[in-house]
Amino acid sequence: MINYLDTISADRPPTAQRPTAQRTTAGHTRARRATAQRPAADHLPASFPAAWPPFPSPVPLTRPSIDDAELAAVADVFDSGWMAGQGTRSLALEADFKKLSGRQHAVAVNDSTAGLHLALAGLGLGPGHEVIVADYSFPGTGHAVLYCGATPVFVDVRADTGTIAADLVEAAITSRTRAIVAVDALGMPADWAPLEQVAWHHGLLLIEDAACSAGGTYRGRPCGSFGEVAVFSLDARKGITCGEGGVVTTDDAALAARVRRDACFGMDSGPERQAAGAGHGTGTSAAVPGIGYSYQLSDVLAAVASVQLSKIGQFVARRRELAARYAELLADVPGILLPSVPPDRSPTWQTYAVTVQRPLSRDAVAAALRAHGIGCNIGTYALHRQGVRGNGAAPCPVSDELAERHLALPMYPDLTESDQIRVAGTLVKVISEQLACCDS
Repeated sequence: MINYLDTISADRPPTAQRPTAQRTTAGHTRARRATAQRPAADHLPASFPAAWPPFPSPVPLTRPSIDDAELAAVADVFDSGWMAGQGTRSLALEADFKKLSGRQHAVAVNDSTAGLHLALAGLGLGPGHEVIVADYSFPGTGHAVLYCGATPVFVDVRADTGTIAADLVEAAITSRTRAIVAVDALGMPADWAPLEQVAWHHGLLLIEDAACSAGGTYRGRPCGSFGEVAVFSLDARKGITCGEGGVVTTDDAALAARVRRDACFGMDSGPERQAAGAGHGTGTSAAVPGIGYSYQLSDVLAAVASVQLSKIGQFVARRRELAARYAELLADVPGILLPSVPPDRSPTWQTYAVTVQRPLSRDAVAAALRAHGIGCNIGTYALHRQGVRGNGAAPCPVSDELAERHLALPMYPDLTESDQIRVAGTLVKVISEQLACCDS
């Protein structure tokens, strides 16, 4: 099987070495973390102390893994004189995402929600159309449908994966249904084989929200390769990041061209306008044939994202190591369920979320963890409970349960073994204390 993660940087020259500030971001992080006092244990103890010693720095939910290579790439952009979007760095990023996804076309944009909006609009979705949407997702998935004037119809998800339940999609289809937006929830690939069958049988468009799944696979195929179009995120919490951004991937040349044009006010990109000559756009040619948006990704951010993408193999491998370690440390802990992975897919572990069981309160557990300096969060949202819900939204009990019970633990490539032990130990201590209160 092709290792898509290894193809991205195969023909890219090494990053130029440039002088950096006396203390770089990476250097500052290393210096700060070196002062922290942490347990030296090689594994989670059988029993935990009544109280942990003080720790100078908390363990965050996430932290970007950056070093001098990203800083050098930004310096190169400054030297080039082109900091706006759709320049050479954006084109290089797009070429790498084509390799990652196996798609023929890729377009960099300033946000994954913007990318979904452009993709749905480019597919002709609009007023009077219904779009089936996985209910367990970030609100942007539903927002993009509403931006087009279409109606999102939220469908419940699987309890084990948090991805849309393919067997429930069929029942939600009406004469107005035009598309299905499935989400690789928290980095877990959706059930793409049955979804493709449903979409083909009913003549529906299929869209992959791959915001969290860069580097994941389903039955050997890379995430970002499913449906008519897929959209990745480069948000700060994702597996690779430049702070904010997204990439649209597709095999449809016309759709890619429209997404690229509409991301730039409905006109040709800046480099294309400059190459066309001074007369372009002065009234002698149709520079703005239609309405568009300002959704370009700046070349500064694209340069950072390209460096991050060259490291995706090691990032995903490290996240999988951490997930396996969490599974070992938290095995058989009462009060929580660990995430489950079907054998036909490989998640990216953008989020490691345990399920807090009744009678425990997820929010109370989260508050206690934060009080001990452990970053944590919800998994994501039940969209039919948010403002993006469509008219007469059907109940989605599994999504409701996950939104109420999922607890995201610290997960990022630079998470140290001792910090992970601290996270697991603190969670076990908090769970034990709260179970004791429930029993009393």
